[in-house]
Amino acid sequence: MLLQRIITASILAALIALAVFQLSIEIFSLVLGLITLLAAWEWSYLVGLNSVVKRGLFLLMFTLPMLGIHFWTQFLELLALSFDWTEVRSYSEALEWLVIPPVLFWLMMMLIIRKTPAGIVKMEIKTRYKLFIGWFILLATWMFLSRLRAFYGTEMTMYLLLLIWTADVAAYFAGKKWGTVKLSPEISPGKTIQGMYAALAASIVCAIGLNIFLKIAYGAEITYGVSQYETAFDFVLLSALTVLISIYGDLFFSVVKRQRGVKDSGSLLPGHGGVLDRIDSIVAAAPFFYAGVFLIRRAVE
Repeated sequence: MLLQRIITASILAALIALAVFQLSIEIFSLVLGLITLLAAWEWSYLVGLNSVVKRGLFLLMFTLPMLGIHFWTQFLELLALSFDWTEVRSYSEALEWLVIPPVLFWLMMMLIIRKTPAGIVKMEIKTRYKLFIGWFILLATWMFLSRLRAFYGTEMTMYLLLLIWTADVAAYFAGKKWGTVKLSPEISPGKTIQGMYAALAASIVCAIGLNIFLKIAYGAEITYGVSQYETAFDFVLLSALTVLISIYGDLFFSVVKRQRGVKDSGSLLPGHGGVLDRIDSIVAAAPFFYAGVFLIRRAVE
């Protein structure tokens, strides 16, 4: 099973890296949208929506706002070209405010899971509210991961993905070797406090490593789309907090799967389960990381 997981993860990582670095902004957003729709399909199953027609309508709820945001961005780009504006991001400020609700949601989920893990597992929520939650968090992931790629570049997008993957690997192996204290046994018996500490340590190493690499590669003046190196500490802190949020994002999806009585959200990816099983941490991390990068950049402008 471990070998199968490694093979699948390696293939996926290579394909994702190619998508991040080789695809245009528009095509990358489209591919990300298709992945989001696959995750939404699995979410509709997890929350108990069994009708194929209703699940299809649920996917339609994603398609319409995605198209709206896409064409709004295209309009701004045309406007920027017409008036010789060089920074489109400055003219889409209204969309930046939309990052606040998902960030607050994940902070609230982290607090609830920490305080009452057994309570959230037993919590009964109507299907329509669960559908709305899934629509809300998955759409936010698509939107802010797309904007991260568009406004902060391929390097920053790839860094977020590598950050989460590295933290997951560190947590898994550290938990296997040294894990003795369960992080949240009511929700996910396999996760340990020691694994969480390893993930946080890995996030700090990743942030320091990125700063060193960029300084060597580009020199001290490079901003890499965020800030100069005087803000390196802020970026290390952001990386650690992003990983912390991602851990509780993983636990959140474990709650939903436990309520449904299943181990995985699907079977599309051998050794990993479904799409949601592979992106659960990213779903929580993407809006939080985007908000942090945006604030760091604003602080130095």
